[in-house]
Amino acid sequence: MKITVAGTKKEFDEGLTVAKLIELENVETPQYVTVSVNEEFVDSGAFEGYELHEGDEVEFLYFMGGGR
Repeated sequence: MKITVAGTKKEFDEGLTVAKLIELENVETPQYVTVSVNEEFVDSGAFEGYELHEGDEVEFLYFMGGGR
């Protein structure tokens, strides 16, 4: 199946979960990443069971603290 990951179209096997995608994409500090699928946030507790589908658009987001 084809999905878009961070703006790049990629091919993956069916049955891919968000958790497995994080692993395959070597996401830095996965414990701190927020994931959106089709512009909807996915709860981190659902990563293991959240299955991706043909045409999905996935973004990995990191919220940074700091500033004044």
